[in-house]
Amino acid sequence: MPDIRYHPGMKVVTTLSELRAARDGFGRLAFVPTMGALHAGHVSLMRQAKLHAPTVAASIFVNPQQFAPHEDLTKYPRPIEKDLAMCEEAGVDLVFVPEVATVYPPGVSEVTLNVPQLSRRWEGERRPTHFAGVCLVVAKLFNMVKPQVACFGEKDFQQLAVIRAMTRALDFDIDIVGCPIVREPDGLAMSSRNVYLTREQRLRAAFISKALFAARDGSFDRVQDAIAFTRDKIMNVPDVLKGVPVQIDYLQLVDIDTLEPATDLSAPRQLITTVRVGLTWLLDNVRLEASSDRH
Repeated sequence: MPDIRYHPGMKVVTTLSELRAARDGFGRLAFVPTMGALHAGHVSLMRQAKLHAPTVAASIFVNPQQFAPHEDLTKYPRPIEKDLAMCEEAGVDLVFVPEVATVYPPGVSEVTLNVPQLSRRWEGERRPTHFAGVCLVVAKLFNMVKPQVACFGEKDFQQLAVIRAMTRALDFDIDIVGCPIVREPDGLAMSSRNVYLTREQRLRAAFISKALFAARDGSFDRVQDAIAFTRDKIMNVPDVLKGVPVQIDYLQLVDIDTLEPATDLSAPRQLITTVRVGLTWLLDNVRLEASSDRH
């Protein structure tokens, strides 16, 4: 790991003992866990965190537990100096950049942690080990950093629901704050994965959010009509982009709390999707108000 200590505007620590010593110097703290490769969406979370506590901590840790065997952990981008500069610019006070052995010490018994009711569908079906890895690392980071508030983006809507449920189930005295999706000028939800898109794929990917926005602004009496409308908007694009490979993994209106498929539009629902553009999986979602409020 390169020398990352010299950041006079914030404290950067790499070991648990350093973290605990630094944490003792702060009071109420808001926390933003990340896997690095930061972008404006992460910066937005850090600035939102500043609204909830006088001190903000972030972590930069590429969590191996979130990667399935077929997903290449080694290819995940790790621009650590750029990430630290962005943290400093966002006003972060403390950054924890641990090694894998710090988070998962050799010889320590394996622990499995999950919220099966919320994680079995959608992303959990496509990536069966993903949310167990998320829950484990977030719980460990909560115990290490000891925040009073933690901020997560609403782009990963299912992840946010899983973390909220885990926090309640384990009695963490932490307020989980969901922060709005930050988007590119063309509407594409900001993601570390966007860098993998070619120019044509990027143009094609913009139709995901366009479709979701059209559904959000539309008027539907039945769930299946809203889904069919959105699917059509995602798939029907100008001829020049029809050669870009696209696959909808799931597109569903769900109950906001249980994430189960909605059967009606009598209450606000979340329209969630994951779409593969080229070889890149992209997540997005919007809130649809109850049908009685949309007419």
